[in-house]
Amino acid sequence: MYKLLLCWRYLRTRYIALLCIVSVTLGVATMIVVNSVMAGFTHEMQGRLNGMLGDLIVRTRSLDGALDADAHMAKIRETVGDVVVGMSPTVHVPSLLYMTVGGESLPRQVTLIGIDEASYASVSQFGEFLQHPENRKQLSFNLRDEGYDVLDHQVPAEEAKPREVMRDAGWKYRSYKAMLAKQRAADEKRLRELREADAGSKADASATPATMDPFAAAAAASGEQEGRDFDPATEQHTGIVLGIGICGFRTPDGVDHYLGLPGDDVKVAFPLAVMPPEIVGQEYTVVDFYESKMSEYDANFAFVPLKALQKDRGMIDPKTGVGKFTTIQIKLKPGADADAIRDRLQEAFPQQLYQVSTWRDEQGALLAAVQMETAVLNVLLFMIIAVAGFGILAIFFMIVVEKTRDIGILKSLGASGWGILGIFLAYGLSLGIVGAGVGTIGGIIFVKNINEVADFLGWLTGQPVFDPSVYYFYKIPTIIEPVTVICIASGAMGIAILSSIIPAIRAASLHPVRALRFE
Repeated sequence: MYKLLLCWRYLRTRYIALLCIVSVTLGVATMIVVNSVMAGFTHEMQGRLNGMLGDLIVRTRSLDGALDADAHMAKIRETVGDVVVGMSPTVHVPSLLYMTVGGESLPRQVTLIGIDEASYASVSQFGEFLQHPENRKQLSFNLRDEGYDVLDHQVPAEEAKPREVMRDAGWKYRSYKAMLAKQRAADEKRLRELREADAGSKADASATPATMDPFAAAAAASGEQEGRDFDPATEQHTGIVLGIGICGFRTPDGVDHYLGLPGDDVKVAFPLAVMPPEIVGQEYTVVDFYESKMSEYDANFAFVPLKALQKDRGMIDPKTGVGKFTTIQIKLKPGADADAIRDRLQEAFPQQLYQVSTWRDEQGALLAAVQMETAVLNVLLFMIIAVAGFGILAIFFMIVVEKTRDIGILKSLGASGWGILGIFLAYGLSLGIVGAGVGTIGGIIFVKNINEVADFLGWLTGQPVFDPSVYYFYKIPTIIEPVTVICIASGAMGIAILSSIIPAIRAASLHPVRALRFE
């Protein structure tokens, strides 16, 4: 009983012990906050990556692809059984995309992906990232009339920044541009006629540089091939869905700007599936934007109909009419062992021609970097608790020196060495319990209100602490894992006990007579 009374007295009266408790509290709270935020980021990022890539990817090693996706998908089902929820063939082609902005042609390097609009949504979250509500229900490569999101549908309405420019996107915007192009062409025609009349020579007029809209010229060429005029006000080219980062950017003041909108035409150059390789250009009409909030994808991916890309690249066998593919994305049932299924599929398909990988394999470097960052942060933050442990060690040595005579009195009254040892160990445990307990409660409260804290700091400093355009998410994601919290609190208490062992052993080994004579 005397041991508990002494521990309680030291805990209440020794204010220097408060410093140790504060150190342990801050270390525990910081580790809980960091681990919760990193777990939230990792979970959200993995969910997005898995949603975009599917669970498994069967990829041909040839850029020209392999014939007959249906036969390959049948072989996949035969190999792995009924664990497959959905499959969708795609074609990936490195390409150059050209946009016309202010009369200048801007090239962008993109990955052109041919997808099957009927099955692609079954293996990915592609539809959730589109900007037109009807396309989120069922993708269509036909340009919509109106209704594109003026506010980001992935962000709560009260936090989303308005995008008024999207209000007129679609056929209304395309018709308006076509009217301007027709009027500009008429004005240029009249200007050329005036120049011809002044010069008195058609040769001089032909030397006059034409500034016709390249998209209008392409449409006119298309119309000549079909024996009729192409009317951009009422017709469109093959539809294309662009990553929003391809034709949009954000200035330092936080304002979004767009180089194009749904309804614009773009031209894409890509290699034909022939030897020797040839480069061809195809004109497309932008029908929607894709915004996954992963800049790696939003700034590089463009999606077109699978059959149209197979036809444009010459990937359809003229005899059988069967098309080629470069990848097959596979969605598995929840709980299926993706690694085991990957190994079975790799045995079924020749490794020289096909590569089978999970979404984790595809993003291994990114996931490893996040895991390494979390581990390094934990090591650095754990040093805060270690510093608190050295503080406890120093304080306990001071207490032993200061209370040497008291220890001698206790021993002379019959207290055993183990009893003295237990006093200091219990005192160290008490510091650890109080510090870890307060730190755990404080850390959990902070995590629960971390977005409100970030908003307050942003208001206080005038700069956003958490920018969704940088970190992919509209709010700070957090996940409190009970096992992690228990391990952190237990580790803090363990350090407090270990720090008190050496002073406790020294106190327990004091001789009563020498202790009573100590000055």
